[in-house]
Amino acid sequence: MMKAEEVAQYLQENPGFAEHYADLLATIYVPHPYDGRAIPIGERQLISLREKNRLLESKLRELIRFGEENDAIGEKMYRLSIALLKARSLEALVYVLENSLREDFAVPHVAFRVWGMDAASTDLPEFSAPSGGEMEIAESLIQPYCGHHAASELLAWFANGAHLRSFALVPLREDRATGLLVMASEDPQRFAPDIGTLHLKRMGEWVGAALSRF
Repeated sequence: MMKAEEVAQYLQENPGFAEHYADLLATIYVPHPYDGRAIPIGERQLISLREKNRLLESKLRELIRFGEENDAIGEKMYRLSIALLKARSLEALVYVLENSLREDFAVPHVAFRVWGMDAASTDLPEFSAPSGGEMEIAESLIQPYCGHHAASELLAWFANGAHLRSFALVPLREDRATGLLVMASEDPQRFAPDIGTLHLKRMGEWVGAALSRF
């Protein structure tokens, strides 16, 4: 007696079988995949095709949704880049960055520090002298970090640091790190470790380039 695998292999190797024995196939009944009743093999094939179509439609809807989300993020990133170019002072740049992240990107908590530049004309905390630990963290980041942990030096930047549950750490750089942007949320999933960081990387580069003008 032939095994099921041998029958399947034979049918694959002999595609003309169905054409030559169409009447025979019409008499073959197989179990319905859901209610167990016997149905013609042709009807079973139609059910399989409908299921495949549903899966393809679901994937297509998902791709469309991802595309729309990326378009929306791209538009926000574009607005941020234009606003950074228009900033005529360090104070304006700080306002533009923080306002964009809160209003456009709905980031609940934002803090950053910048070093290695002449900021004597401003007393904003963003330009206060950094600790060695803060600079080391920024220098160590090859790309932005998203996750559930932040060093104590960075938690101190936030009034409610003990209540924050997810973080995005973005080095601000051109050639090398000149600062560090930290975004945070009470929601553990907002900056979960598995989210993409391409847009964050670009943001860090744009802010670093904008800062270099000063």
